[in-house]
Amino acid sequence: MPETPPNDHWRQTHLGHWMSLALQRFDARVLALMAQNENVPLALSNLAARGPLSASHIHITRHLALEGSRLTDLAQRAGVSKQAMGQLVGQCEAWGLVTRQDDARDARAWRIVFTPVGLAWLKAFEQAVAQAENELRSAVGDEVATVIAIGLEAYAA
Repeated sequence: MPETPPNDHWRQTHLGHWMSLALQRFDARVLALMAQNENVPLALSNLAARGPLSASHIHITRHLALEGSRLTDLAQRAGVSKQAMGQLVGQCEAWGLVTRQDDARDARAWRIVFTPVGLAWLKAFEQAVAQAENELRSAVGDEVATVIAIGLEAYAA
């Protein structure tokens, strides 16, 4: 008698899958909004619009302290390896978003800090996140959006 194939429908319908898809959609929308922001330098707008600048690069925008961060701290906050963060920082440095400065507390280390262009990028990121959140609220309703936020905050804590 042939075996009944296992039911694998659950792999595409579990909560983690939906959270992952929602984050991908949210980050893509944020990048699209940033690409349209007139305060973002044209070169960065083009990078955001055409894909070389991706959600991975948002890790730096989300996690780099305003006073600057060491690479190891930035990688830890973003939940990626030091090597992966080093590559992202290198790309962002080439695009003029960040620069490396000597660390006053440790002569062997350096800090990654936003450039003036990077601070303009950060402001555009803030505006894009606010608009994307408003769009989510419009799509699912204020009550559902509030429950999502409270639930995810509790889960992540």
